[in-house]
Amino acid sequence: MQKIKPKITNWIESETGKDILVILIVILVGLGSFELGRLSKGVNSGGLKVEYPEGEQAQNQAASGISAFEYAKTQVVPNNAQKAFFASSRGSKYYPVGCAGGKSIKQENRVYFSTKTDAERAGYELSSSC
Repeated sequence: MQKIKPKITNWIESETGKDILVILIVILVGLGSFELGRLSKGVNSGGLKVEYPEGEQAQNQAASGISAFEYAKTQVVPNNAQKAFFASSRGSKYYPVGCAGGKSIKQENRVYFSTKTDAERAGYELSSSC
């Protein structure tokens, strides 16, 4: 042990030894961080929990607001076989149902068509963004 100790000390104090120690420390810190991240994932893997306040104030808040689920239920999802195109009741362009160009058109302002011909007969032109 007495013979090995000076050799280890000299090796650690050399440039090569310092470089190797830095690399080992970086690797160990990275592995430790990765494992801590995995452990924290397992502790609370139940997802996001939404809590609502109780009492009269909570009922008022619930009545004045609309949840995302209720909003999705109020949205009219067109049947692709019958309503393949839509246009704004205030505009001059029509869009295929999957087109991102018409996302800004409010649901209540949308007019649906089953074919391109129906949309063009109504006076609309195909949007160049789709």
